[in-house]
Amino acid sequence: MEILKSLGYITFVIYSVALFYIAAFCLMQFNLLYSFLFKKSGLCREVEDKDIKLWPKVTVQLPIYNEQYVVERLIDSIVAFDYPKDRFEIQVLDDSTDETKDIIAKKVAEVLRQGFDIKVIYRENRKGFKAGALKYGLTKANGEFIAIFDADFVPNRNFLKKTIPCFAQPEVGVVQTRWGHLNQSYSLLTELQALQLNAHFTIEQGGRARGDNFLQFNGTAGVWRKTTIEDAGGWHADTLTEDLDLSIRSQLKKWKIHYLVDVISPAELPVEMNGLRSQQYRWMKGGAENAKKLIPSIWDSNLKFGKKMHTTVYLLSSSVFLFIFLLGVSSVPLLFLLKYTTIDMDFLSYFLGALVAIAIIYFIANVHIAWPKQNYFYKILKFTLLFPIFLALSMGLSLHNAMAVLSGFFGKKSDFIRTPKYGINTIKDKFKGKNYFKGSFDPTVVIEGMLGLFFLTALIYGIVNDQGYFIALHATLAFGFLLIFGLSLAHAFKGK
Repeated sequence: MEILKSLGYITFVIYSVALFYIAAFCLMQFNLLYSFLFKKSGLCREVEDKDIKLWPKVTVQLPIYNEQYVVERLIDSIVAFDYPKDRFEIQVLDDSTDETKDIIAKKVAEVLRQGFDIKVIYRENRKGFKAGALKYGLTKANGEFIAIFDADFVPNRNFLKKTIPCFAQPEVGVVQTRWGHLNQSYSLLTELQALQLNAHFTIEQGGRARGDNFLQFNGTAGVWRKTTIEDAGGWHADTLTEDLDLSIRSQLKKWKIHYLVDVISPAELPVEMNGLRSQQYRWMKGGAENAKKLIPSIWDSNLKFGKKMHTTVYLLSSSVFLFIFLLGVSSVPLLFLLKYTTIDMDFLSYFLGALVAIAIIYFIANVHIAWPKQNYFYKILKFTLLFPIFLALSMGLSLHNAMAVLSGFFGKKSDFIRTPKYGINTIKDKFKGKNYFKGSFDPTVVIEGMLGLFFLTALIYGIVNDQGYFIALHATLAFGFLLIFGLSLAHAFKGK
């Protein structure tokens, strides 16, 4: 009996630590909402052609690796830029090993005939992956500014004329735009991804910018001052998120990142679970790698204490999945051990405020900002249905993302795995049978399915024994892990 009592208290401490960490993370997010809503935006002014005597030279870099379904669309969108033709050059940084090479060669020949300055830059190998390609291309770039787009983006015609004027402020080293979504309505999976990305690209990025805190260049749909890249030490390939790495290093060098929340650059969302998982793994592991690499530099700098703390929390943000997973797995034994303790679990109600804070953030980001103008009550209904599923999906990814975070912290190296894109735009488009689609799944999926059943059992036990403390948590975890398991299998063996 004493052993069970001790185990109960130990499990309670583990559960409480995880709960406090998650609550603190949610409240930090709410702080970003305050900055976004109540602090000055710092947006740069609109500039017309007549106000500019000579638009500066821009190099547009397009890092490509096996993107046969979207690369032509990308090049077409760059060629369509409303910017003096003689004031920008296009670098297609082609590391492809498939028929994408031929598609690019044909497209570039066509664009050259139209009088554009476009070059295909090949390397002998993919050393450094995307970071290596950008670094190599920079040595051949003639532009004062460097615009970067991933293959799945379709930037608007006015992109350069919206971003370049912001560099009139000499301290601005980077201008980042908000991501839009070409295929948000394709499926439930794409709707849920858009829900999360909209919060990041409005409240999070906007809040950091307006609060004068460090933020990041998101790897694409932004522009760098070339001298900023050079001053910060250039592109490094020692993490999976080279964009975050260079962003922090440049801000430590006193450069500013200017964020344009109202300038939208649309892109294609991953449409199948394998692609989403690989993207999440890269982002989560890269975040942990950068935390390990950069936090010492943050604290060795002369930044104010508040900014050091804010940047540290930001770099550790992917770690929240460790605590979400820890919260879930510790709650089940705690359910059985509580009766051997004198713990009063009524304190859990106080943590509902953290959940409410996140719900408010996502509501404002999507319903009030990112979603198109529609019937307001329809948008409320849509959010009410999607947000609980989004929470479940996030919890269902907690094991996968926690493993990525641990891999990053422990320094385990892995290749940069690109997220396959299929040129998906409408509900009629299919991805099964296309190149890059793999009819397989990560073995971790089996464990996720077992965890789904594990939490379902705990849910049933709690209902039968009238222990309601963890019913909502276990219901969400069970649904989330089983949703990940089901979608992974469906996409691996059936496709759409």
